[in-house]
Amino acid sequence: MEAVHGSMLLVYGVIAIAVLILMITRFKVYPFLVLIIVSLLLGLAAGMPAGSIVKSFETGNGNTLGHIAIVVGLGTMLGKMMAESGGAERIATTLIRWFGEKNIHWAMMFVAIIVGLPVFFEVGFVLLIPIAFNVAKRTGKSLLLIGLPMVAGLSVVHGLIPPHPAALLAVQAYHADIGRTIVYGLIVGVPTAIVAGPLFALLIHRHITLPENNPLAAQFIAKFDDQSGDHDKKREECDLPGFGVTLFTILLPVILMLIGSWADLVTTPKTLANDLLHFIGNTDVALLIAVLVSFWTFGAQRGFNREQIQKFCGECLAPIAGITLIVGAGGGFGRVLMDSGISKQIVDTATSAHLSPLLLGWLVAALIRLATGSATVAMTTACGIVAPIASAGAVAVKPELLVLATGSGSLIFSHVNDGGFWLIKEYFGMTVGQTFKTWSLCETIISVLGLGLTFALAAVL
Repeated sequence: MEAVHGSMLLVYGVIAIAVLILMITRFKVYPFLVLIIVSLLLGLAAGMPAGSIVKSFETGNGNTLGHIAIVVGLGTMLGKMMAESGGAERIATTLIRWFGEKNIHWAMMFVAIIVGLPVFFEVGFVLLIPIAFNVAKRTGKSLLLIGLPMVAGLSVVHGLIPPHPAALLAVQAYHADIGRTIVYGLIVGVPTAIVAGPLFALLIHRHITLPENNPLAAQFIAKFDDQSGDHDKKREECDLPGFGVTLFTILLPVILMLIGSWADLVTTPKTLANDLLHFIGNTDVALLIAVLVSFWTFGAQRGFNREQIQKFCGECLAPIAGITLIVGAGGGFGRVLMDSGISKQIVDTATSAHLSPLLLGWLVAALIRLATGSATVAMTTACGIVAPIASAGAVAVKPELLVLATGSGSLIFSHVNDGGFWLIKEYFGMTVGQTFKTWSLCETIISVLGLGLTFALAAVL
């Protein structure tokens, strides 16, 4: 089979992404299957040896899953422990008390940023939506005013701030420093979340009327309707874990990763102390330690026994199987793009066009996000394509900023091929059109503003 060269490779790459979009959106084929089929066909079209196409896909799939499966599994366990113990509710009620009902939309954004750190967007959403329903009921405000800042906070953390699994993948691919990425991610992410969340929600909620009866909301609110204020207070003070303990447990992976990234500053490299700090700062180890700590803080101390904790861990892993497979397949697709020479062709075209690596990272991630619906797949695949440019050093750019630009691109315009789109539509009781006007627009604001602020930060640094 004759290998294809030059601009035809780019054409095949564009066709492959167009076919991905068509098969997922129009023909409703499951993204995991589409990614495998398109990867194999792309390899054949690009003239890769037939024997090496499957091997290439398996390698990309395995390399991605080798890390992400562990991170997703541990992050979801931590989120599940937090949900079952009432830790998420404790954070919400405390911040509501601090911010007051008038500023509740700000409180929800900060809750989401904190809770979203260790867990995937969908997991964070399912954890927090009962709180949003109850806050909306208690304050008499529109669910959009409460909910949009929450999903904006979750989304920004998902794309821009380690130790979120998606952002961590980009940190590894670009060989960025995790400590600096967290700092830069907060500098870019917090203002972005403020604009796309509370400010956008204040503007849009007046123009969207949600249905009076939301059956999903009724399920969650019913739990609290029969409780008097005193009983509520009693439940809040006695049955929920403490705010400090909850915050410490959720932020523990972040703290350990920061310690790991600062290990060389506080200890001599290649000493036992230095090795230990790097070891506990490793993503997998940091998350594992946090999960084990949560078994005590969210488990034993809340009266759960060993069997109950084991049941929680088992229960929470089943729903993430699908996203894990899709993410792995995205890595496989990215590897086929690389091994077929398409990535190199994109690199060459971008270099000759003198396209900024930051803009390229954003653009590639945005295209893949539109194609697959998954921000994580978009980040994974885009990193595989753009990382060679960064290492080639044609244009000097900080790898931490590349993480932010790629992350911003991966969040653009969520639409019908994104599980999050349907999740938000159903829970908020919106029509498809209303979901486009609210959630899809919110994601696009995050994406464009994130890129703009990353360029601004690049100019300063």
